[in-house]
Amino acid sequence: MTERPRVVIAGAGPAGLFAAGLLAEAGASVTVYDRMASPARKFLLAGRGGLNLTHSEPREAFLSRYPDLPRQVRAAIEAFPPSALRAFAASLGQPTFVGSSGRVFPEAFKASPMLRAWLARLGGFGVTLHSQHRFVGFAEKGRLRFEGPEGPVVAPHDVALLALGGASWPRMGSDGAWTSILASAGIPVRPLVASNTGVDMAWSAGFADRFAGTPLKAVTLAIGDKRVRGEAMVTATGLEGGAIYALSAALREAVANGMGSLTVDLKPDLAVADLASRLSRARAGDSLSNVLKKQGGLAPVAVGMLREGWGASLPREPEALAGAIKGLVLPVAGMRPLDRAISSAGGIDRAAVSEAFEIDGHPGLFAAGEMLDWDAPTGGYLLQATFATAAAAARGMAARLGLKLPAASAPAW
Repeated sequence: MTERPRVVIAGAGPAGLFAAGLLAEAGASVTVYDRMASPARKFLLAGRGGLNLTHSEPREAFLSRYPDLPRQVRAAIEAFPPSALRAFAASLGQPTFVGSSGRVFPEAFKASPMLRAWLARLGGFGVTLHSQHRFVGFAEKGRLRFEGPEGPVVAPHDVALLALGGASWPRMGSDGAWTSILASAGIPVRPLVASNTGVDMAWSAGFADRFAGTPLKAVTLAIGDKRVRGEAMVTATGLEGGAIYALSAALREAVANGMGSLTVDLKPDLAVADLASRLSRARAGDSLSNVLKKQGGLAPVAVGMLREGWGASLPREPEALAGAIKGLVLPVAGMRPLDRAISSAGGIDRAAVSEAFEIDGHPGLFAAGEMLDWDAPTGGYLLQATFATAAAAARGMAARLGLKLPAASAPAW
């Protein structure tokens, strides 16, 4: 009997588990090592408020959400589009639906039912999972080395996949410790930086005390030529939320260059002239606060933020006041730290991986997921690219092993 080809995977997050299933179903003997006591901890965390798997946007709109998208990742998503991820979820007994925002969720809404079915399927394929095994480096012939409860382990393999995640939420298993290991092995790695993270603002004590935890709704945020319509949440130190996260890459670059200022349009549905007309209807004796609330239609948090930006210089004349409301400029003091980010950018240099995500100079060693140098906003784009790069890496690994992956069952994009 011919011995089954051996696959070793470092990391039991979505990328590692998805590649494991594809390769095991194709006939490989797959062993997965993970540093945590149980698999997919960050995946479960992501699903705590509703597992946003992907997004329903058309192809070009979807792909445009990724800042500076590497060609390899773009090709991977095109080969494994949202329809394929939805089909995979359905195959686990977790059909999906499209929410009002276009985001795609499993009908159960949570990650845990999908993960239970997924792990059961992997067990049926014969995938072996070793928990509490930390990747610590390479041994002879490029074999992966791990430290486990019973000491060091050197894992022999025919091909291997690194799927160790980035460096956000280190308590969930992704601490970025692999960056120095890979760099010492001659694999170029770009520094990991925070993505989908909040910004620090120099709030006054009064504003922070009153409005921390208050949502700022239906606004447009901009930095440079990047504009996002959405919501943000005021925190004691700054701003969080989807609209902020969508601007993470632009904000990060601007702050690094010492030019971080966020422009806020507090009434994006009104032109300046229309807003000025409404403001001009105020009675002569009305306080500015009442004018902003009644004629301007601003919520108290928006009024407070307007005063944070303008202070005593906030104009009273209707046209100037309308311009201030629609062009509030707030200096950004800094980005929230990496260990408080939803995800990270940076990682294995895109020039060092092939279209199949094989690492140059290391035959048979592949990488997938957040270890690679790409960035994405929340909204389903993160998980979609994670699964897609895992599928592409699995195809490359299968080709090296002479295996044929199962055919995709999903319709084309």
